[in-house]
Amino acid sequence: MTQPIFLADADLRALAEARTLLERPSLAARLSSFIGSPLEKGMARLPQSWRGKVGALAHDALLKAMDTAARTLQPAPREASPRLHKLLGSVSGAGGGAFGLAGLTVEIPLSTVLIMRAILDIARGEGEDISDAQARLAALEVFALGGNAKSDDATESGYYAVRAALASTVSEAARHFAQRGLSSEGAPALARLITMVAARYKVQLTQKAAGMLVPGIGAAAGATINLMFMTHFQDVSRGHFTVRRLERHYGPQAVRDAWRALDAGDARVREATRAFHNDAAR
Repeated sequence: MTQPIFLADADLRALAEARTLLERPSLAARLSSFIGSPLEKGMARLPQSWRGKVGALAHDALLKAMDTAARTLQPAPREASPRLHKLLGSVSGAGGGAFGLAGLTVEIPLSTVLIMRAILDIARGEGEDISDAQARLAALEVFALGGNAKSDDATESGYYAVRAALASTVSEAARHFAQRGLSSEGAPALARLITMVAARYKVQLTQKAAGMLVPGIGAAAGATINLMFMTHFQDVSRGHFTVRRLERHYGPQAVRDAWRALDAGDARVREATRAFHNDAAR
């Protein structure tokens, strides 16, 4: 029996948009399309020692980014400013592209802070209280989302499986922060969460680094690659925090049922999806 859909039409359209954002081609596919050659060419130029180092860079960058980025934003609700963060990301990428692999050891921590700031900016625009531990931890989740290409029948499991895999650790970290505050260090749950997220984030960092190492790539292309990198995470963030906004209003199960109905071809969902694409085409 088909589950009833409780979301209003406008919110169904918002969910359809979120799903589209979360389903877009992987970062690797976008980079390969931009550089006009297989990303494997850049991968082959990455020293083996650096591939191991990128994991440590990702972990340390995420650990510092969550608190550093939040301190640069006012918690009061306001509309997101995606263009500002794209500009800042492009400038950061130009430096990484100009100095090659050595520049990336400086650029990765900087770009991670900028991406986290962009994520929190979008979260705030979707009604999140970015001074709250749950919102900051949800922002951290974004770095683990949207990292893999998804087949049509694995779309839901891709997004919801990652959230489910992180859920217990996120909840434990949130409880720790509720008792001891956001600035508390040494939380085992937070350390585990960052390790889990960094394992997925480093894949995308490696792809970005490989794109910058393709022959002929320099500062200008580095700026463009970082713009794509920033845009990728902004898209994922918009999708993720739209889902969370709808979950706060309708409850997680109702939103997930509507998400499933997108695959099942429910008539209202088809109409909502069609309306979204029509609006986007105008």
